[in-house]
Amino acid sequence: MMKEWATVVSWQRGVALLRCDRKTGCGNCNARSGCCVPALNELVPETKHSLQVRINKPLKPGQRVEVGIAERSLLRSAMLVYLMPLLGMMLGGGLLQYWLGTDAFAALGALLGGGVDFMLVRRLDHHLGKQDDYQPIVLQIGIPPGSMDVQEENSPLI
Repeated sequence: MMKEWATVVSWQRGVALLRCDRKTGCGNCNARSGCCVPALNELVPETKHSLQVRINKPLKPGQRVEVGIAERSLLRSAMLVYLMPLLGMMLGGGLLQYWLGTDAFAALGALLGGGVDFMLVRRLDHHLGKQDDYQPIVLQIGIPPGSMDVQEENSPLI
């Protein structure tokens, strides 16, 4: 199970809108001096990812929740997004190279094959996105903000 903490933006009728912060592993990496990822992260504006999760328990804005998704589903999704267009490019380029024999047609075939597979992946995304295995679930719910206010020692109890 892949897990991540998120902040509740809103909750209405059993659907919570959550916001996850983008994280990199640069803080724990020993190759910081020879790596270009920190420099690239400075070029890209800070992004926050939003997602909707079904949960019947009411949540308050600002509350933290831990969400998770099955690793199998995540790996399948990554395979579809990255490998399918790549295979389409190789197949399309190879077929047009074989049939027509020029590099220009091989490049055209690669573009067409990648484009067709990209469209297939988008169509599969709509189908797979409705399945429960591909939906994130709430694993833990944090304490709502403000519920653990500390009173001063001399203040009267209400």
